[in-house]
Amino acid sequence: MIERLASPRPVCDVPDRLLAVRAAEGDEDSFAVLVQRHSRSLLALARSLLGNAQDAEDAVQDAFVSAWRRLPEYRHSAEFRTWMYRITVNRCLTMRRRRPPPLPLDAVAEPAAGDAWSQPAGCAEQEAVTAALSRALAELDAGQRVCWVLRELQGLSYKEIAHVTHTGEQTVRGRLFRARRSLQEAMGPWR
Repeated sequence: MIERLASPRPVCDVPDRLLAVRAAEGDEDSFAVLVQRHSRSLLALARSLLGNAQDAEDAVQDAFVSAWRRLPEYRHSAEFRTWMYRITVNRCLTMRRRRPPPLPLDAVAEPAAGDAWSQPAGCAEQEAVTAALSRALAELDAGQRVCWVLRELQGLSYKEIAHVTHTGEQTVRGRLFRARRSLQEAMGPWR
């Protein structure tokens, strides 16, 4: 579905709010523009939370299907983007609860020759740093990890994160502080 709706179309200058209203009235083209605008950032968010591209695509597709069904309920109290982040985060957290633990990073195939990190020393160091960061992120509780990903990787404001996570800005600030402190401690040897 995402591929069909996110296919190259000219992205118009119509605001998300108006497109959401039109989509709620059944305008599939307006919804397709919203999908095109937001699918890339939602996929990046889902990949960060789930650690798997296929699961991320499934989560985002489910989020868009859910959004399409729930558009008449959308009250525009938040930006469409923030509303979609909330739906996607909730879908990712549900998927994480239902799936078995992820494979360790050492089970992932080695990078192809010719990559920037194809030199043995650089490759080994990059893999070690990536493994350490992945372990550190996995050790964060779900709330801290979601807040950290939304802030550091997606660039959302504290207010937007609070809306996505159904918490207050102070809770977001506290979770981010604890997540950053934990990651700083875990990554200390790599400085």
